[in-house]
Amino acid sequence: MEPKPPTRVLVVTDRAEPAPALMQAIRERAVTDEVQFRVVVPNPARAELHLLHPERHDKAAEAERVLHEALFALELVAGGRVLGSVSVRHDPMDAVEDILFSEPVDEIILSVTPHGFSTRLHQDLAHRLQHFGIPVTVVPHDSHVG
Repeated sequence: MEPKPPTRVLVVTDRAEPAPALMQAIRERAVTDEVQFRVVVPNPARAELHLLHPERHDKAAEAERVLHEALFALELVAGGRVLGSVSVRHDPMDAVEDILFSEPVDEIILSVTPHGFSTRLHQDLAHRLQHFGIPVTVVPHDSHVG
């Protein structure tokens, strides 16, 4: 019998340095079975900037630097290697779709700032992602998991 492949978990956060609640959620998920984590941070530049605008690339480079500095801590809580990148896309949904169209994902852990009425209208990112049929776990920035 072949060993079960690791569960591929996409972690989406709008903070290049993950919040404590997200770190705790990753730690708790890592102990349940073998997991391969992939962290993606949407581009922190203003949404109205064109994809080729220099500020968009500067903001992405800074976020990439912060994320790479956080990877060691992420790998400690995950119990293994963590892949991390900053998307060229500003919108988290676009960033997730780019990943979903290029690599397999079994689960999503989501830690992004909610936007206004979107949750009440079921147009928030978590509800939109559920249409892909992939389990989504939401970790609010200000929550304490555990």
